[in-house]
Amino acid sequence: QVQLVESGGGLVQAGGSLRLSCVASGRSIHTIHAMGWYRQAPGKQRELVASVTSGGTTNYTNSVKGRFTISKDNAKNTVYLQMNSLKPEDTAVYYCNADVTTLIVITTIRHNYWGQGTQVTVSS
Repeated sequence: QVQLVESGGGLVQAGGSLRLSCVASGRSIHTIHAMGWYRQAPGKQRELVASVTSGGTTNYTNSVKGRFTISKDNAKNTVYLQMNSLKPEDTAVYYCNADVTTLIVITTIRHNYWGQGTQVTVSS
């Protein structure tokens, strides 16, 4: 199994910054193809915020371009989301996601895993 543990959420004033971290762990991890961050605000659908592939290709939703930066540390199986110039509309629960292939004996399985979520609240 694979576990994703997020940290770094909290309460910040508009214009402030936060840095989210997510560590993927599990003895059966064979390959992490991509990691990313999603968010879900009350009454809204979960949406992709940013993602990064194992090769370093990044993708951002338009509303965070120029303000958020996703990065990764492959050696630590960790992805980060640096969030600057935060706005009240960024308020949401942020979820880490990982596209992982696990290897158990000789069997490989590719699956998407989710973290438990971390709350980000931006006050005006």
